[in-house]
Amino acid sequence: MQRKTNQRDAIMQVFEEARGPLNPQQVLEAAGRYVLGLGIATVYRTLKALVERGHLTAVQIPGEPSRYERCGKGHHHYFRCRTCAQVFNIEGCPGNFAALVPRGFRLEDHELVLHGLCAGCAKKKA
Repeated sequence: MQRKTNQRDAIMQVFEEARGPLNPQQVLEAAGRYVLGLGIATVYRTLKALVERGHLTAVQIPGEPSRYERCGKGHHHYFRCRTCAQVFNIEGCPGNFAALVPRGFRLEDHELVLHGLCAGCAKKKA
């Protein structure tokens, strides 16, 4: 049985408010506003426990450490800003990727990450 802690509550609150998957440093910074003295080791332990319990899932962005988001969001994809490195959720799926698979192959899953500038960074650049 897992005991309830202020640190865990703060980390879960961060994921309730998140617009996309977060890396451990982003979790530390956001949860630190709720719990003073929160450390990165506690964040890593809590993320691991929340993944094991099925509350969070790891998101893999090629070339980067894992990010995390709440489970149960349904099928979606991601947009990564090249300037600020934030990752945002893109709801839904663009189409039938099975049509791209070579004859005789069977598609079982796919992941899609779009890269560009988020609205804030695009506005600054304009």
